[in-house]
Amino acid sequence: MKFVFASLPLITGFLLDCLIGDPYTLPHPVRLIGKFIAGMEGFVRKKFNDLFTGGVFLTVTVVLITAVVSAAVLFLAYSIHPAAGIIIESIMIFYLLAARNLRDESMKVFRAAEAGDTEGARKAVSMIVGRDTSKLDRDGIIRAAVETVAENTSDGVTAPMFWTALFGAAGGFVYKAVNTMDSMIGYKNEKYKDLGRCAAKLDDVLNYIPSRFTALLMVLSCPFIRLDGKNAYRIWKRDRRKHASPNSAQTESACAGALHLRLAGDAWYFGELHKKEYIGDDDRSIEPADIIRAGRLMYVSSGFMLVLSVLFRGFILTRWFL
Repeated sequence: MKFVFASLPLITGFLLDCLIGDPYTLPHPVRLIGKFIAGMEGFVRKKFNDLFTGGVFLTVTVVLITAVVSAAVLFLAYSIHPAAGIIIESIMIFYLLAARNLRDESMKVFRAAEAGDTEGARKAVSMIVGRDTSKLDRDGIIRAAVETVAENTSDGVTAPMFWTALFGAAGGFVYKAVNTMDSMIGYKNEKYKDLGRCAAKLDDVLNYIPSRFTALLMVLSCPFIRLDGKNAYRIWKRDRRKHASPNSAQTESACAGALHLRLAGDAWYFGELHKKEYIGDDDRSIEPADIIRAGRLMYVSSGFMLVLSVLFRGFILTRWFL
């Protein structure tokens, strides 16, 4: 019975995400966190002359409030009845995961690119990447979609599962709050280099293990979907550090090797060209179907992470703490 209580929310949350994805028409707790971060940014800019100190205050405040609120919701739900706790935690985990959303949005790029609609594909990819897409040609658009699926396999799916496996849905929400802060204020430009430095560094710390673990799961997943696991491992070992972030190239390099593609390279952000190294080998021309292949790699890798998370919570956690 303890195994069920510990593992059922993870399984249910993952299945809900696979089946229905993010409900765009309903209030989303991660979007509420984003609004809170935006409000805190305005407050900090008014109250703090030293933006680095203000950024530390912002980061600590967002993390603490997210942890307290999510833990209180879980405590209250499980206090009412174990079944209520399982239902609420399942819903919370469902909101944490983004596999279905990532798959659906990337497939919009695929369908437009496959139909030869470059402008439609450009518009679709602009919804899921942070770079300037106006200068991308057809291959660049497809490449951007593959890269974001590869990177967000960790950020949007396996990393939240990793922290949820360790600390329950409250741990997953703390991770998501930090990841959201990084995506909103973690830039190295003039506006955010001081304010967002603490959030960006904390995001690097929280993603350090999950990103590497996910890359290895991608390598293990390759034989199940007829991709090249040996090359995925080779490119991961060679190119996993070819990024300004210590984590982003981990899954990108494994995906590039699995697909025999060259990813990354220079990109435009907010009108500024950022020089980046290439990841992977240019063994063949990229094609729209590579978006589908990257999506399959994401799902199989996520399935492996789910199994490991369930086993951890079901056996290790119940034996030690429950």
